[in-house]
Amino acid sequence: MANLKEKYTKELAPKLQAKLGVTNKMLIPRLQKVVINMGFGIVEKDVQKAIVDDLAKLSGQKPVLCKARKSISNFKLREGMVIGAKVTLRGDRMFDFVERLASSALPRIRDFRGIPNRGFDGRGNYTLGLKEHSVFPEMVDVTADADVGMDVTFVTTAKDNKGARELLSILGMPFAGK
Repeated sequence: MANLKEKYTKELAPKLQAKLGVTNKMLIPRLQKVVINMGFGIVEKDVQKAIVDDLAKLSGQKPVLCKARKSISNFKLREGMVIGAKVTLRGDRMFDFVERLASSALPRIRDFRGIPNRGFDGRGNYTLGLKEHSVFPEMVDVTADADVGMDVTFVTTAKDNKGARELLSILGMPFAGK
């Protein structure tokens, strides 16, 4: 199940250490967690449940519902209404998700030329936006009527963008250009 995790600890971490020129093994950048966030706004309860079920099927664990913090009348939004869902993946599930994302989901995107470099935050984290969640192979029978996008955030121990980019590249994420 966690093929990427074993491959990372045995093969990829030493390569990354040599590539970055890090002498201490504990300073090699690692992936801490992956956060998947789906903001679906104001939808009916059955569509909301279908989207949450799709996210649970995609991640392998139950999503946390995100509620509105304050009321905004122009958007017909009330405080406490459910407007999104998120999942935080760690350990084996995290590596399994990253492997499925890099090897099967991203190549299924139409006109895919690699993920952009502009998603780094300067502190070693990377955020990737997907326009539709149906690019994953598990979503053959998408239960939600609306195709909802998602944000995938990779939180790493890297101190800068260079280390995080090298880590994600070695884990199989196809970046556009150089």
